[in-house]
Amino acid sequence: MTSRFSVAIATLLLAGLILASQSIFTIHQVEQALVVQLGKPVRAVTTPGLHFKVPFIQEVLTFDRRLLVLDQESQEVLSSDKKNLKVDNFAQWRIEDPLKFYQTVRNEAGAESRLNDIVYSNLREVLGQFTMMEIVSGERLNLMRQIREQANVQTKQYGIELVDVRIKRTDLPAENSKAVYRRMQTERERQAKQYRAEGEEEAVKIRSQANREREVILAEAYGTAQKLRGEGDALAAAIYGEAFQQDPRFYEFVRSLETYRKAFAQGTTLILEPEGLFRYFKGPSLNPR
Repeated sequence: MTSRFSVAIATLLLAGLILASQSIFTIHQVEQALVVQLGKPVRAVTTPGLHFKVPFIQEVLTFDRRLLVLDQESQEVLSSDKKNLKVDNFAQWRIEDPLKFYQTVRNEAGAESRLNDIVYSNLREVLGQFTMMEIVSGERLNLMRQIREQANVQTKQYGIELVDVRIKRTDLPAENSKAVYRRMQTERERQAKQYRAEGEEEAVKIRSQANREREVILAEAYGTAQKLRGEGDALAAAIYGEAFQQDPRFYEFVRSLETYRKAFAQGTTLILEPEGLFRYFKGPSLNPR
């Protein structure tokens, strides 16, 4: 009897443990749960701690209550000035109503599929109302707020709250980037040619002005030099005249030597009378007095 009683007690304890494990569930602070009975949602549980359910009939589905990130692939949008832009963005969202969430999208994969369409459609609609410069300038925060508010109206029906939408990067498509690069290159080359032409024109003006100033300076210098040379010659002639007046015969002799120096060049043949130019070579007694 004792052994049978012990077995019965152990069996009851085991059954109780199994029953308790099937009846009790724990919700962490970062989770929220949905109790489902035979595939149909019964109630949502959002309070952390121990909770109870009907064993074997009900099951618990847990959902994350933290912020989740949807990182979307780059997609093209058209701005109001007809510019194609490649936008790389992400969104932050959370499960607000687990019951509605389970009834509409079932799980996070289904939610991300819906969110991807909702965010992109609103992104395209809002950005299509602004020019490319407004999109890439300081208006971006205002644009993101508009996209979030419009998208939240649609995500409410799925039990989802869209917390934030951000644009990480905005680029032109590859073909547009090449076209813009070519236009920029052409514009820079045109500006370079214009600057070179203006520089050459200015250089010609500067050279012409410099040449005119050079000619004026040379002319003034030549005039000054001629004037100084004339004054010097006049002064030298006056000094020579005054000096030679003191001894005319010596002056005449010096002048004859100067004449010899100029006349007797190399290869020169002269036939003159001795009494003429060469009279000073005959000796002192024959010199005229």
